[in-house]
Amino acid sequence: MDEEHYKLKKLVNKLEKIRGRHTELVSVYIPAGHNLDAVKAQLYSEADTASNIKSKTVRTNVITAIEKMITELKKYKKTPENGMVLFSGNVSDVEGKPDFKIWVIHPPEPINVKLYRCDSFFVLEPLKEMLEAKHTYGLIVLDHKDANIALLKGKSIIELNNMHSFVPGKMKAGGQSAPRFQRERQEEIKQFFKKIADRAAGSFSDVKNLTGILIGGPGPAKEDFYHGAFLPENLKKKVIAVKDISDTGSQGLRQLVLKSGEVLAQEEIIAEKKILDEFFRHLAKDDGFASYGEYEVKKNLENGSVEKLLLSEALPEEKIEKFSEIAKQFGTEVILISEETQEGVQLRELGGFGAILRYKVNH
Repeated sequence: MDEEHYKLKKLVNKLEKIRGRHTELVSVYIPAGHNLDAVKAQLYSEADTASNIKSKTVRTNVITAIEKMITELKKYKKTPENGMVLFSGNVSDVEGKPDFKIWVIHPPEPINVKLYRCDSFFVLEPLKEMLEAKHTYGLIVLDHKDANIALLKGKSIIELNNMHSFVPGKMKAGGQSAPRFQRERQEEIKQFFKKIADRAAGSFSDVKNLTGILIGGPGPAKEDFYHGAFLPENLKKKVIAVKDISDTGSQGLRQLVLKSGEVLAQEEIIAEKKILDEFFRHLAKDDGFASYGEYEVKKNLENGSVEKLLLSEALPEEKIEKFSEIAKQFGTEVILISEETQEGVQLRELGGFGAILRYKVNH
């Protein structure tokens, strides 16, 4: 996640916890290119309407919130490139002691919705959608005994369905002819594959931005499933890779994602892993091209030797901001690392600070 999206995520989490005592928290979304004079005119009108609110406290809170927004908008000659979002209201926890706050957000992506809302909470859905992964992949891992269905969303693997079959092994039990046993076994496999396909269709049907489907598993079952008439045609068209992996279950899902690197090259989980692999490779070789720990990374950052600054999202926000500001002075790329991968957890356990260096540094 880049720094802008990270800061927005932190702010959205903060705003989500705020609740008004009444419908007195104001949210305004202004689309890119929208006329600010028209927005200010609307806010003046809303303030005039709010003067009719019976409760003096609520009336004062709403009008004050709107007035703060108008004051902020007067500072702008035109709408910022991606539009803007404003939140304002009395956020005090103590009744009778007002604490009015205003947040003005220049989003990292264009705002396409125009909205004015006065409620007991701030309207955050459009910003949350901006933070969601732009691509989602369906994952299916299977053999003749087990199957797992999941989603890959950003860096997260979200498990949805786990299934187990009663398909017998290849060797028949006594008292049955071999041909009959094989026919019955193939029928059991067929029914299990149908069940997997039905579950997959149900799991993926309502998924927004389903970019593709990855199928994997040990042995030939995955190819038999894919080439057979099991998946609905609309889902079969979305299959972008069928991969040979050694496991099913959670481990199999992780293997499938990692083995599909060439088709997921733009996805965060792969991009993040590549950067962390490079970082840990330098550390393992002890070749002087990587450093970790707050003190060492800060020293390298300040002498301009850091090419890529790796900061764990688990770090305090003020630390992230402080190091990011230093990085900007030297054209250093800042990469915020989640804890959703094993490598991300390793970075956190190293203190949360890592650096890939432009040149070898000896201290």
